[in-house]
Amino acid sequence: MDADLAYEPRARRLVMGSPTGPGEFAYLDYGPEDRAPDLVFLHANGFNARAYRTILAPLALSMRILAPDQRGHGATTLPTDRPRTSWLDLKDDLLAFLDAMQLGRVALAGHSMGGTASLLAAAEAPLRVKALALLDPVIRPPSATRVEADAMRASPMVAGAIRRRRSFPSRAAVVDAYRGRGAFRTWTEAMLQDYVAAGFHDAAGGTVELACTPEWEVSNYVNQEHDSWAAFERSVCPIHILRADAESPGRIEGQIDQLTASGRIRIDTIPGTTHFLPMERPDLVREAILWAVRQP
Repeated sequence: MDADLAYEPRARRLVMGSPTGPGEFAYLDYGPEDRAPDLVFLHANGFNARAYRTILAPLALSMRILAPDQRGHGATTLPTDRPRTSWLDLKDDLLAFLDAMQLGRVALAGHSMGGTASLLAAAEAPLRVKALALLDPVIRPPSATRVEADAMRASPMVAGAIRRRRSFPSRAAVVDAYRGRGAFRTWTEAMLQDYVAAGFHDAAGGTVELACTPEWEVSNYVNQEHDSWAAFERSVCPIHILRADAESPGRIEGQIDQLTASGRIRIDTIPGTTHFLPMERPDLVREAILWAVRQP
């Protein structure tokens, strides 16, 4: 077996308090344990840290990466039963994780929602973040209104999440059901196996259930009152954005010149990719991560 595919990150748990109550923050730890972490990586909505194992594993020889399961995902048990209107709670979780791990200046990377949470954290604590590698982040346009937010609630994406099957007889049954379908049509078998391994919890009678409930997935789709554009302005670190060629939720058309004018922000649209760009072009993701880690 390829060494990268065989690499097994260390599974860790961190007991944390939060404004919404205590819980455990689960994370994967890649690379030399005697090295200070170089990067914190955040996954997309509905996913989990392990889904990116084959993408991050080749970097473990040269750096140390911490990849948490965000609130409501994977093995993390922070509460999800409080009202919310934005992803500021995910930003707070990330900053609390940096504090608990006693991390100083560190590079951040994230896919989709994870990229947006990383941007929000860099805006609030600019001295803590030395660079951002954002993988098709979710960016609502500056003109986004409540009408658009209400339209999201009626979108096919939300409807699909609500209909998502919650329980299967086994993880093998999940893999068989997902293989080559929908979001997973461009994934390797190893990526799919990793997503399912951490994306389902063991349940009664030997069955498995979704770790990220449809309700929490929908909550992340419809509660986006945070201001990503203000976060771009308040952040000070270099930023590299890899943007999908199709199906991108990074709605920055018309603002690309404004964002890149100073040279601090670089935006590359990757031909032939969808929102699952990390799974489709892991080589470019690794390059972006290496760039972020190497920033002074």
